[in-house]
Amino acid sequence: MKLSPSKVVVLALYHCAIASGQNTEALLPGKLPPQSVFVDPLSFAVLGPNGSFRDSAFTQFFNPTLTAVPFFQIFDPAFLAILGPNPSFHEVASNATFAFAHEAPIYVPETDEVFFASNDGGALGNSDLNHNNQVGKISMKAVEAALQTLKPGDNGTALQVPVTEVSIVPDLSAALRLARLPNSTLVVKNFSFSPPSISLMSACAHNTTVLLDNFFGRQFNSLNDIKIHPTTGGCSLRIYGFLNHFRSPPLMPNQVYRFDPAVGSVRVVATDFDKCNGIAFTPDGKIAYVTDTGANSGFLGNNQTEPATIYAFDVDPTTQVFLNRRVFAYTDTGIPDGVQIDATGNVYAGCGDGVHVWSPSGTLLGKFFIGTTSANMVFAGDERLVIMAETGIFVAKIAAKEGKVAFP
Repeated sequence: MKLSPSKVVVLALYHCAIASGQNTEALLPGKLPPQSVFVDPLSFAVLGPNGSFRDSAFTQFFNPTLTAVPFFQIFDPAFLAILGPNPSFHEVASNATFAFAHEAPIYVPETDEVFFASNDGGALGNSDLNHNNQVGKISMKAVEAALQTLKPGDNGTALQVPVTEVSIVPDLSAALRLARLPNSTLVVKNFSFSPPSISLMSACAHNTTVLLDNFFGRQFNSLNDIKIHPTTGGCSLRIYGFLNHFRSPPLMPNQVYRFDPAVGSVRVVATDFDKCNGIAFTPDGKIAYVTDTGANSGFLGNNQTEPATIYAFDVDPTTQVFLNRRVFAYTDTGIPDGVQIDATGNVYAGCGDGVHVWSPSGTLLGKFFIGTTSANMVFAGDERLVIMAETGIFVAKIAAKEGKVAFP
């Protein structure tokens, strides 16, 4: 197991429920699963005048039990249904010198592989205005074979499964985000010397066709996240760009667009964000979640008074415009980047210390705690969560099932 990083600050919580005399496991049904700890919210509701408070959401993590990473941090007993009775959690690939696993993860069931993109302009990304980032893939068959070599008690043991760089024709290695379609993948491309675009990439040959590269003749700031609406087939995408050194200064607001590839129409469906980032739909397509990561301003630095927030919207069944905006969750560590939804509507977001999971009503249930930033994650079928961690990839074997979408 890895030890928690030195920058983790332990709050003076009287060691949570231990020093307060509570038996935390007694609050949960049965024995806690492997690699998991329960932190009762009542145990840190009051820190007192001499309590150790966190000054930074970006450099100080909430790990009062000093548990070694990776582990499952449980705040609500409902998280147990997501984990199941015998979960496991391992780092399966790593490269300390290259942020090869930033985000854009897509699972391709036909080949049992997960595709992803390296960091675009950030630390260890090896990319900037003049250098593209890379697309890679990892075989889940190889991951499963490696996991089979572990012995009982090897909880959290790190593995090293090979990662393969993917060549895309024409060169779209500046791709940032991917969205899965039957037999193909939508690739969002951003590069300083060509317009940001959406392209269609075949699942096997990796050849591409550009579908969209402008808004009525105006270049997008940059195109970041993209998801397919499960009932209409339209694509929703959002803007980031300039702050990571791979696009020119923005010329339009940061907002969410809907693109209908059947007729070529594009329109704004949500606006008034600081920096809209991740996006996801519930499996029935009725609710959209959009993250606002205004607290992170790239090379301009962090500002904790800006949003690190997930908003929920109702999706108009006729126009697909996002309506009835409301706060769904505010993250305690880092910013909520990529978002995924499981089969029962729980919301997963990549944050500053791992992946956080909220119930459909917005209750924080628990974390897949890795002690470093996760920008995104993806279900590799049911019961497998693949977590991007910049210089590493983690796989959690759990009970939750993916939020399957049947495209029209």
